[in-house]
Amino acid sequence: MPVPEAPDANWLWANEPCRAACPVHTDAGAYVTAIAEGRYEDAYLIARAPNPFPSVCGRVCAAPCERACRRGSLDAPVSIRALKRFVTERYGVESFAANATWHDAHGEVPAATGESVGIIGGGPAGLAAACDLRLAGHPVTVYEAQEQLGGMMVLGIPEYRLPRALIAREIEAIVELGVEVVTGARVGETVTLDELLARHQALFLAVGTGVARDLDLPGHDLDGVMRAVEYLLNVNQGFKVELGEKVVVVGGGNVAFDAARTALRAAAMHEHQPEPANLGSDANEDARRAMTTTLDVARSARRAGVLDVTVIALESGDEIPADPEEIEEAESEGIKIVFRRGPQRFVGTDRVTGLETIAVASVFDAQGRFAPTFTPNTEEVVPADTVILAVGQQADVSFAGDLEHTRAGGIQVDPTTLRTSHPKIWAGGDVAKGPRNLIDAIADGRRAAASIHAELAGVPVTDHHEVRVELRVGFRRLDSDYDAIDRQPIPATPTDRRVGFGEVETGYDERAARLEGLRCLRCFDNIMLSPELCILCGLCVDVCPPGCITIVRADRNGFGTEHQSALLLDEDLCIRCGLCVNRCPPGALSMVHAKELIDG
Repeated sequence: MPVPEAPDANWLWANEPCRAACPVHTDAGAYVTAIAEGRYEDAYLIARAPNPFPSVCGRVCAAPCERACRRGSLDAPVSIRALKRFVTERYGVESFAANATWHDAHGEVPAATGESVGIIGGGPAGLAAACDLRLAGHPVTVYEAQEQLGGMMVLGIPEYRLPRALIAREIEAIVELGVEVVTGARVGETVTLDELLARHQALFLAVGTGVARDLDLPGHDLDGVMRAVEYLLNVNQGFKVELGEKVVVVGGGNVAFDAARTALRAAAMHEHQPEPANLGSDANEDARRAMTTTLDVARSARRAGVLDVTVIALESGDEIPADPEEIEEAESEGIKIVFRRGPQRFVGTDRVTGLETIAVASVFDAQGRFAPTFTPNTEEVVPADTVILAVGQQADVSFAGDLEHTRAGGIQVDPTTLRTSHPKIWAGGDVAKGPRNLIDAIADGRRAAASIHAELAGVPVTDHHEVRVELRVGFRRLDSDYDAIDRQPIPATPTDRRVGFGEVETGYDERAARLEGLRCLRCFDNIMLSPELCILCGLCVDVCPPGCITIVRADRNGFGTEHQSALLLDEDLCIRCGLCVNRCPPGALSMVHAKELIDG
């Protein structure tokens, strides 16, 4: 059987939408299929290869791959993120395999003989860059302003979504590569940018956006008005924050819902235990969880005085940017959401007593830009003892000297190389592009590392490579009923048993994971036509279950004349069952596996 001509890399990426949508281009289809086949260690190694934080991402990734998943156009996307968690629990840093399999993915660590690189910021972007640069043979030093690494993974993401011990273990695996770490290093205070430029041949700025934006409304300086980033940072460091009975959170993003859900948990936790002496210790973390394991979150929150948590969002339910899962979880925990209302002023004398809101007429202008307008004479006051603002974040770049800035106040970078206006400085993550998802920051760290290494070592950066096509001889998917399997619900602790900061999601068991893995349409397998063999018999059209193959008059589709016919395949509808391939009398159709060869 002839092997069809190999397509280009663009065709390959267009036909693997999950992989194309992932900022680090994780081969999701490959690891999901490996899970379906019971090859769990292979699945972990595939998931780990482009991402030094697979265990973290298995819990809190925004999962753009799922939004792009072609299965979603048929019924529901594959639960790619939850499947990643399934394999990390067996082979990731949280497993009995400890860090061994994590390190297996990168192989031998070279000696640090290359040019030295300094990284400012120990969050996901900085640590991802440190990992890749160290594996490329560079001595790497990470400078972190806080006393611990992790950035907003530790200080911003609530513990009920991401356990602190897991973050620590994944960071430890990166440091074990030989990365030097300096904590408490505030550039501009304890060390200057010029001093770091003198120490290193290149710098990567990854300081994140840890400064919360304010609302310049009447009463914004009242006691009880706080910013979500500052609130989450204090709670995640173990400090008690007095909230009162009624909490109002302003904002429609995931940070707003993190703040709202944390408000319930934090109040309950501090009512039933003393403040910890040293939140950095694992023993203290375990003790804190143990003290709350028998508490009902809702009842405990009320016992602690928090009677009401309300989110005020400018957007409608269809427009709100927060993930649907976050909204659903918040509502299930008793948090109220008020859509299409905007903040007008903070009510109170010395301390806030309420938030005056106004009806929203529109959120976006005709060009789709954020430009809210309001309806006059629709003011209402929502009672509040605390108002938490989750209306955006920005970076503190006061240390950056003469570096060119963006209009939003970040660091201007080349969109491809992430190089700044200074020849020895690169920047990425939130400080360059504004607040984004964790996986975007990781991708920027890896992109910056490749660019820095290319500059220092004098090697080119290659984005695309040769594509090779392999025939799938005897392809069959008739025995799994994969196209009829429903999306498997992601297990979670029941609402009435959610206590303290214990994890909400609990993860798939083996049966559910393999069923979910079977749902993958395997978009890396594709049907190709050898036109010289096709006799236009139409048997492929007759046998196709979703009806994605048609024979049409060529001239009506711009392919030829009215006397010619064309065979069309809608790859968005194709479920890769292979029935057409098996039915084709002359063998004109073949199932192929296209793979990009990273090493050429």
